[in-house]
Amino acid sequence: MQQKIIILDFGSQTTQLIGRRVRELDTFCEILPYNKFPVGDPDVIGVILSGSPYSVHDKEAFKVDLSQFVGKVPVLGICYGAQFIAYSNGGKVEPTGTREYGRAHLKTIDVENPLFKGFTPDSQVWMSHGDTITSIPADCHVIASTADVKNAAYASTSNPLWAVQFHPEVFHTTQGKQLLKNFVVDICHSRQEWSPASFVETTVAELKQQLGNDRVILGLSGGVDSSVCATLLNRAIGSNLTCIFVDHGMLRKNEFNKVMDAYKGLGLNVIGVDASEKFFADLAGVTDPEQKRKIIGRDFVEVFNAEAKKITDAKWLAQGTIYPDRIESLSITGMTIKSHHNVGGLPKDMKLQLCEPLKWLFKDEVRRVGYQLEMPERLIKRHPFPGPGLAVRILGDITRDKVRILQDADDIYIEAMHNYKTEDGTPLYDHVWQAGAVLLSTIRSVGVMGDERTYEHPVALRAVTSMDAMTADWARLPYDFMAKVSNEIINKVKGVNRVCYDISSKPPATIEWE
Repeated sequence: MQQKIIILDFGSQTTQLIGRRVRELDTFCEILPYNKFPVGDPDVIGVILSGSPYSVHDKEAFKVDLSQFVGKVPVLGICYGAQFIAYSNGGKVEPTGTREYGRAHLKTIDVENPLFKGFTPDSQVWMSHGDTITSIPADCHVIASTADVKNAAYASTSNPLWAVQFHPEVFHTTQGKQLLKNFVVDICHSRQEWSPASFVETTVAELKQQLGNDRVILGLSGGVDSSVCATLLNRAIGSNLTCIFVDHGMLRKNEFNKVMDAYKGLGLNVIGVDASEKFFADLAGVTDPEQKRKIIGRDFVEVFNAEAKKITDAKWLAQGTIYPDRIESLSITGMTIKSHHNVGGLPKDMKLQLCEPLKWLFKDEVRRVGYQLEMPERLIKRHPFPGPGLAVRILGDITRDKVRILQDADDIYIEAMHNYKTEDGTPLYDHVWQAGAVLLSTIRSVGVMGDERTYEHPVALRAVTSMDAMTADWARLPYDFMAKVSNEIINKVKGVNRVCYDISSKPPATIEWE
């Protein structure tokens, strides 16, 4: 039996953060749509109800039958989850008049209640709601209040049920991890057995059972996700794995050859395919970001289909899809943020089944699994790189010359990050979640080089810090580093006469520009 916490997703932007915090407690969890609770699953040891963009009074609000799990396993409602529990059990939820958003402090805390064990007086929490609970169910009592929110947290006297109107999963709730630990470990009695080692053991066993003696094709990208996926599959099925690395012409400078060498060093059977002519031809004149992604995704599948026909006994296509990919492709509210070329299934004519062994992992968990598999550190530490490559870092249409310009600028930027040593002696690259250059090819900027006036393109540098890519803050890079990089790009990259730095965070700005 693998214990698990079920997180029911009501559409909150921070649902995935709840999942990540639970995983940090070495406890497996599944994030499921609000209406997909796995009734009768004996492995479920607790349930968490997420926040939501809706009010419980909205006609379109998501609702769930609480009797499926309340009274059967411990339950924790967060924000909307807390309000829905109250609303469904005779309590009252009303508009506040003004949105309760931002930092608050718990003025009263029942530290005898197991949910608040170890809490300190005046503990900071993060609020984000337009409604508030003005009356709690009859069988409940208040266990925490702020100056403005009387029912900041409450607990049932008849069932193992707790609810909080703040968000323990976010960074600004200073003891949020303690609260979740109290719930997951102390209340739900998690054995805390989920770990990279256990994931590898379980996943390899599952892959052996799922795939048997079937041949599998894996699409490699050069990133840590597909690389870890390949190593897992190689451990499970060995020579029955054939890897294909497609060069669409929009990879980083010299990346195709570097990556091919790295994969051979891992003992993988890799076929390299130069399909750049096809991709550039199909992208000619296309400027819409979503259309670019769809064309690249379509062409990627077509190239794979052509290769699959050469491997006549292939039955599976494996992909390094991870959880944030799936979240961004389609949220519970049905709103598409951006398409991911490795999400959404495969065309029927491909005649391959889909295998995604990493689909429930966050990026940092993938890296931990990579270390467990004893993969090369440089490969594990590689920053995320978009599937469509530099196509989504070039504003406007895609040409080989624009790609060349961006490759050169990006190479200077990333190599400088590897070479710049921080105060603790580690490369600056290791302190950044993701970095890359963006070519503003729809803009021409005036400049002076020597005695001549130039009208060339600006390059924007982007670097962010993050834990899981769902939220990200712009990285505070050293000024001397940025000055050197800017000067080198302008002097060495023909077609660029200005370098800018992007200081926007996610949300509202995505990490990629397109």
